[in-house]
Amino acid sequence: MNNQNSILLIDPKFDPSSSVNCSLLLKIGIDSFSYAILNKELNRVMAVFDEQEITTVAKSLSDRIKNDAYLGLSFNEIKIAVYSENHISVPNELYDHQELNLNTKFFPENSSEHIYTTSHANFGFTSVFSFSKITDEIINQSFTNSKKYQQHDPLLKLAENNGNTSLFIDFTVRSMHVLYVAEKNVIFQQCYEIEHTEEFNYYLLLITNQLAINYANTAIYISGIITQEDANYSCLKKYFNTIHFLNFADDKLDQEVLDDMPSHYYTTLLALDQCV
Repeated sequence: MNNQNSILLIDPKFDPSSSVNCSLLLKIGIDSFSYAILNKELNRVMAVFDEQEITTVAKSLSDRIKNDAYLGLSFNEIKIAVYSENHISVPNELYDHQELNLNTKFFPENSSEHIYTTSHANFGFTSVFSFSKITDEIINQSFTNSKKYQQHDPLLKLAENNGNTSLFIDFTVRSMHVLYVAEKNVIFQQCYEIEHTEEFNYYLLLITNQLAINYANTAIYISGIITQEDANYSCLKKYFNTIHFLNFADDKLDQEVLDDMPSHYYTTLLALDQCV
């Protein structure tokens, strides 16, 4: 990270004129913004940008779009995952695409009129969501025909084939997204802003106590901005015997541009490519 809490990694072989063969993945969190450019012909990560500790995400997103030449390129596909409080999970047996407004009537007034959905067939529900008006306007003006997702969709995708009772935590510098899966069912998911380790410890105990999580029998997988030297990792070690770093495992994808970074930093960003 530089003094502006951001980093840009570019493959020296990246030719911007080849962007028509590339996918753009954007992940807009509660306090962060990142993107990756993947060349689908070469199966290679060509660029990764990450900015942390953002106070006003919509403004930062707008400024980045205006000033970042890579975001102005023409891409074959664009996928965007956005943090939003405006969402509901509807069991598939109750889901009716013709009645979306019934599911969104309790969304706040600042919610966009555009309603999006993603199916999580492996977990038996469909997510119905919208973004804030300002974020939705920025995205649809700048990235037409992009596919929209919620921030937690990549993590759900990674958890689909995990048959264990598992707790997933995806970190930014000042927030975390938590997903708890048991018997192939999503039991709980939530995003929290955390200022320090004491606050992280509070939320961790709150979650594990309310959900009656058994520390000994629960696999824990962590990704994002965290290392073994971090205080939050030491906090986890107080309760869990084994902690797994959740890496983006795809032998076909060349991630050389990320060789100098911890391999789990951008797991959920890259997993967005697997969302359909």
